[in-house]
Parts: sequence; structure tokens; C-alpha cells
Amino acid sequence: MKSLIFFIGLMFAAVAAQAAVQGKEVSYNANGTTLKGYIAYDDAVKGKRPGILVVHEWWGHNEYARKRARMLAEQGYTALAVDMYGDGKQAHHPDDAGKFASEVSKNAALAKSRFDAAYTLISKEATVDAGNIAAIGYCFGGSVVLNMARIGEPLKAVVSFHGSLKTATPAEAGKVQARVASFTGEADPMIPAEQVAAFRQEMDKAGVSYKAVTYPGAKHAFTNPEADKFGQEFKLPLAYDAAADKASWDEGLAFLKGALKVK
Repeated sequence: MKSLIFFIGLMFAAVAAQAAVQGKEVSYNANGTTLKGYIAYDDAVKGKRPGILVVHEWWGHNEYARKRARMLAEQGYTALAVDMYGDGKQAHHPDDAGKFASEVSKNAALAKSRFDAAYTLISKEATVDAGNIAAIGYCFGGSVVLNMARIGEPLKAVVSFHGSLKTATPAEAGKVQARVASFTGEADPMIPAEQVAAFRQEMDKAGVSYKAVTYPGAKHAFTNPEADKFGQEFKLPLAYDAAADKASWDEGLAFLKGALKVK
């Protein structure tokens, strides 16, 4: 009898071990450029679920973006960490990061084509409810997802974490389909108070359903534990803030749940 119980216990343990977050690397294409992404999902979740695109910081598609994708998978979503630079390109110095980010930011058609390629990919995933897709982004990626919402991409929600709020294409009434959330730091010189105020005014004027939250004392890149290292190495106003990181993540999850109508 004891042997039988032990065997059954091992079976349950094996099943539990198999039912976990899975990750897979994927390649996709936009206008002849190969893009390298990463999809995460929990194979214990049955049926289709919302899909979420995760747009990386200006450093490029790296492990941090993949970690956030896995964290979303733990919440029951299928998440795709996208590649906006092409070929999985990463920067290891601010000069290169700025160059890579500018190449995309200053070319609206390029940014849209690469974002759309990721949107199409996640829409075709077997685990995804194709009509229930959102996007989140960090720093450069936060700016990207906000601009995708502004031009009317078919997203249920976008959440920007310390992403720039400036834009060359302000939101227009009736054009934005997504609910919008922005989380920034009050001590972030890259996103000063007047930029936050202008963003709120823009959203109000366009009639967008949005929230804009600022965290006291938080600097740029406050969600990334490596921000302190980058800030010290490159003399940039970056700093990790554990409290702001947790608060923004919790608020972001609640926002996504409401917009995606997750039970």
C-alpha cells in the first residue's frame, strides 16, 4: 500500500513539473528583416487566453524582456517578447542603444511594420484569443506601445513603464482603440512633469480611457534591477526602485485584467 501511495505521489509530482511556464524562441519577418522573439505561456492553462506583446528597452531584445514575458505567462497570458531592432540585435553601450532606438523611432512605417509582424505572430498562436491582445513596453518599448495605440492599432490595452510620453503623432478623437496606462517616476529627468501633464492633456482631448501614474522618488528605468549598474557605469540618471517596480507591476496587471476582461 505504501508503495502504491509513493508511486501515485511521484505521478502527481511529474504532472506538476510538466505543467509550468514554457518558453520558445521564434523567428518572424517584416519586409525582409528577420526578427527574433520569445514566446512564453503556461501549459497548465486550458483553452485560449489573451496575448500580450512585450516591447524591450533601448538595449534591445534581451533576457529582461523575456523575464517579463514569463511573468505574464505566470498570470495566465501568452506573451511574446518582440524584436524591434531585427536579428535579435542588442546594444551594450548607450551610444549604440540610442542609434538603434532612433532608427526605429524616427521611421514610423518601419516601427509599425515590425510591431504588426509581432501582432500577427501572436494572433496565430494556438493558445491565444486573437481578438484579445494587449501590449506592454519598457523605456523605448513603452514609447513604442503608446505610439501604436495613438495610430489606432487593434489592441485592447497598452501599458508603458517609464516610456517617453512625447510623440509626433498625438492621439486623435475616435482613433485610439486601446485603453492606455503610463507609469513613470517623478524623479525621472527624461520624463519631466511637464511631459506628463502634456500627455494627460493629449489623452483627455482625444477622449482616451487612460491612467497616468507617477511614483515619488523613482528615476528612469525603475523597474529594471540592473538599472543601478547601468547608471553607474554610463553615468546616466537610472536607478532601480523596488517599491515602484512592484506597485507599477501590480497596477499594470490589474489594468490589463480589466481591459482584457479576464475573470
